[in-house]
Amino acid sequence: MRFGGRSGFFHPGFFLALFMLAAPAPALAFRIFVTNEKGNSVSVIDTDKQQVVETVPVGRRPRGVSISPDGKLLYVCASDDNAINVLDVATMKIVRSLESGPDPERFALNHAGDLLYIANEDNAEVTVVDLAKNLILAQVPVGVEPEGMGLSPNGDLLVATSETTNMAHFIDTRSYRLIDSVLVGKRPRIAVFNRSGTQVWVSSELGGDVSVIDTANHQIIRKITFDVPGLTKEEIQPVGVVLSSDGRKAFVALGYANRVAVVDQQSFAVEKYLLVGVRVWHLAFTPDEKLLYTTNGNSNDVTAIDVAREKVIKSISVGLEPNDLVSSLH
Repeated sequence: MRFGGRSGFFHPGFFLALFMLAAPAPALAFRIFVTNEKGNSVSVIDTDKQQVVETVPVGRRPRGVSISPDGKLLYVCASDDNAINVLDVATMKIVRSLESGPDPERFALNHAGDLLYIANEDNAEVTVVDLAKNLILAQVPVGVEPEGMGLSPNGDLLVATSETTNMAHFIDTRSYRLIDSVLVGKRPRIAVFNRSGTQVWVSSELGGDVSVIDTANHQIIRKITFDVPGLTKEEIQPVGVVLSSDGRKAFVALGYANRVAVVDQQSFAVEKYLLVGVRVWHLAFTPDEKLLYTTNGNSNDVTAIDVAREKVIKSISVGLEPNDLVSSLH
């Protein structure tokens, strides 16, 4: 059979070009910034090399971490220094320290990148800080030992979890007022909104479940539980939660179960479990959501997961007791 061209056949390079056009584009290389709680440092992972390329000191007992909307600044909770340290991402040097209230554990950065909402574990408050002025604007009383801080997509609603009070606290970010508190499972850790802002998912470490709360009426519409073959209920301790932006999948870190649960966002059905490191703690997507990374606090490593294949692809050693993590934006 003849296919055209002056000789009647396509050049072999034509088929190579077609193959290259049809082949999926490789994932972009990002950096993952990992706080090492007992290492007093941040490890930087290159997602192309899948290895640590730098480790820098960031203050005592670093836990929560976030990145500015332009990707230029890294914010780190230095809990034992009672400060939020700000690093220049280009140099990985601390450029300033911010007011934080006592013992900051985790925080949410607002979408404009000019306010921080900080969970102060020791004094049962959420502290609101103006970043430009390094000024505390408000301190909102919540339950005992606040930790998780979830901000709605429109920025109007903040949900803070209190570990000892076992509640998810709803805060109006315009008035800095507590407007409701919802009783959830024991020792709630993380609050994360879905993309539409209609739900907030709250993990309960000792309750062994995730509460899905309707943000319109603050009612729990589903409690997701987990059953890992060969493990007791006490070993299954949900902590980190991330939701894919397409509304299809949720991933839940199950602590001492050493697994990440894959959950259908629509049906809330648990579909599978991925074996990762020891005491998996927190989770973060790369911006393109092609890769998911976990911090494994007791094995001092990070697990890389291929999201499309739902498959573990790499274990990467980091510092002592990795806690939280965030991806660069480019």
